[in-house]
Amino acid sequence: MTPFLTRLERHAVLTYAALTILISWGCLALALGPGAFPASADQLQSVTAGLAILAGPTLAALLLIGLLDGATGYRELRSRLLRWRLPLGWYAVAVLIAPAVAAVTSFGLGFFAPRYLPAILTSSDRGGLLTAALASSVMIGLFEELGWTGFAVPRLRRRHDVFAAGLLLGLVWGVWHFPLFWEGSSFATTLGLALLLARLFSWLPPFRTLMVWVHDRTDSLLLVVLMHVSLVLSTLLLQPAVSGSSLLVYILVWAAVLWAASLALTAAGRRGQRAPEIRQRAA
Repeated sequence: MTPFLTRLERHAVLTYAALTILISWGCLALALGPGAFPASADQLQSVTAGLAILAGPTLAALLLIGLLDGATGYRELRSRLLRWRLPLGWYAVAVLIAPAVAAVTSFGLGFFAPRYLPAILTSSDRGGLLTAALASSVMIGLFEELGWTGFAVPRLRRRHDVFAAGLLLGLVWGVWHFPLFWEGSSFATTLGLALLLARLFSWLPPFRTLMVWVHDRTDSLLLVVLMHVSLVLSTLLLQPAVSGSSLLVYILVWAAVLWAASLALTAAGRRGQRAPEIRQRAA
């Protein structure tokens, strides 16, 4: 390995994070045009904008895998993506964590105020909402996790435990989402700033920790992709159609439940064993 590649390997995760943000934000700026930030909800929901922001995690991972691991790295990535022979219980865990937490949060708050009931129950166009959620969730889950879990997680796990790896990557994940959650009021009002920070950093780190935990126990990238798909569906279908302070309350309660689940599962996981393939790669 050349001196350049040696240094790149030493700082692989940091390089990946910077490259991912640069590609995603740059492509999104090109897709939206000059003066488009902060972007409107309609602009961000376009297919062009979606592909632009998703380019970062995937392209950065494929580039760095090629430089650092070559064909072996691509084969290993493919192997984890196609690892599906797992106990059904793990599929249940991956698919049900997000909707379970979202349902508990929405119905729990909805008991006190009907406005917090899930969007799928209160929407006037349930079919359109469901179609849009299904179409976007698969693309988001696949293209994001090819990078976050496909490249960054195994390298973070060489130096950090599950919780620390999930927390570090979750914070980067939050920063990466910045253009998607930046609104006109984000830096103009206290509530706007509180909403922005809550969206970026209150719940993304604990959910990323849960995804790292699932991958750590199964070594299945496919399972994490399904987990991300489930997350997107849950946020689109089960999050209530509220805004302002009501949205802030929902996000903070949702985040608190996720933190509780993350801390409980990762603490319990310390007594378990990692997947054999992960132990070998980390050695």
